[in-house]
Amino acid sequence: MKYIVMLGDGMADYPVSELDGKTPLEVANKPNMDYLAMHGAVGKCKTVPEGMPPGSDTANLSVMGYDPEIYYSGRSPLEAVSMGIDLKNDDIALRCNLVSLGGEGDYESLTMKDYSAGEISTAESTELINYLAEHLNTESIHLYPGISYRHCLVMNKAETGTKLVPPHDITGRPVKENLPDGRYGELLLGLMKRSRELLRDHPVNVKRREMGKNTADSCWFWGEGTRPALENFEKLYGVKGSAISAVDLIKGIAICAGLKSVDVEGTTGNYDTNFAGKADAALKLLREGYDMVYIHVEAPDECGHHGDVKNKIYSIEMIDKEILGRVIEGLKADGEEYSILLTPDHPTPISKMTHVSDPVPFVLYRSDKELLPHAQCYSENEAEKTGLYIPKGCLMMQHLVEGEI
Repeated sequence: MKYIVMLGDGMADYPVSELDGKTPLEVANKPNMDYLAMHGAVGKCKTVPEGMPPGSDTANLSVMGYDPEIYYSGRSPLEAVSMGIDLKNDDIALRCNLVSLGGEGDYESLTMKDYSAGEISTAESTELINYLAEHLNTESIHLYPGISYRHCLVMNKAETGTKLVPPHDITGRPVKENLPDGRYGELLLGLMKRSRELLRDHPVNVKRREMGKNTADSCWFWGEGTRPALENFEKLYGVKGSAISAVDLIKGIAICAGLKSVDVEGTTGNYDTNFAGKADAALKLLREGYDMVYIHVEAPDECGHHGDVKNKIYSIEMIDKEILGRVIEGLKADGEEYSILLTPDHPTPISKMTHVSDPVPFVLYRSDKELLPHAQCYSENEAEKTGLYIPKGCLMMQHLVEGEI
């Protein structure tokens, strides 16, 4: 038996007015997802525990089989692990976004124009972060370059307790009420202000400005946390697991859980990613002896954050055709029995442009036996109709492996 988690990050949504009150899942052409729903168990699941922020960190920990209320120690440390950063027990890691800010004047008067600096390329952002590191690093503060707009700041011999706001939660809003506050608030705000000065006339930004692209105007810190400690996945669930993702967060969770994390050429973390390449990599892992592969696709979430309904639908359709369809076809050709968990981690509604903690629609399908209840198709509304509800997302991995619901 082979096990596949097909996770479309932020795929679930609310009804969208320009879609005549339907959601992107209801509009998208997704025959493979619908087939699984018509022949598998369909329901809703609460992936984010009450009182916890609806981040991709807590939600993916949950889907991967780890209770966030037990294991969650912050988002950025998981990303730091993926980046090869050796965190000490008294280190604090923070996500460092390169962001575009709107307006003129002092920092407090600006607005959050774009949390991703126009989806800045990794080559450009690496140059910028290395430049900032030359000017901002100290004996106890270190910047590390990551992928695209996603980077890391590590503070040595530090403690948690700073109030930090994710930049994707305040798109188009003033930054004044969302600046760092608390333990290291003044220090981090000072670094952000200094980064703005350093980046203003950097050649990378000069060129982006000339090309009409959003510039990387500042660092923005959020997602603080300490070194994570997850139990080994294979010991917990008795299957040898692997993971495929374009983002450091998911890679970090995988590495901490003892899963093999695989990079796929051409993956971007957005709707222009190499969808088919992820499917081919998944099949390769399963044929090499791995029992489970966790396929994470960031694209629907990014589209949700940008309010891009057209490309959110496109992303769902590509997940269905180029990943899910190819994986199913490959497993059938190999003569393998298989079990698939199809789910988002959390909704990222077009109308909100950020995450919400609502329960997500899921399908659990097995090729060797029928699971109930079925639905007419895969959507939020159809999942609600079945009445099946799993109160804790961390239970879904057990259901997948045991083949019961």
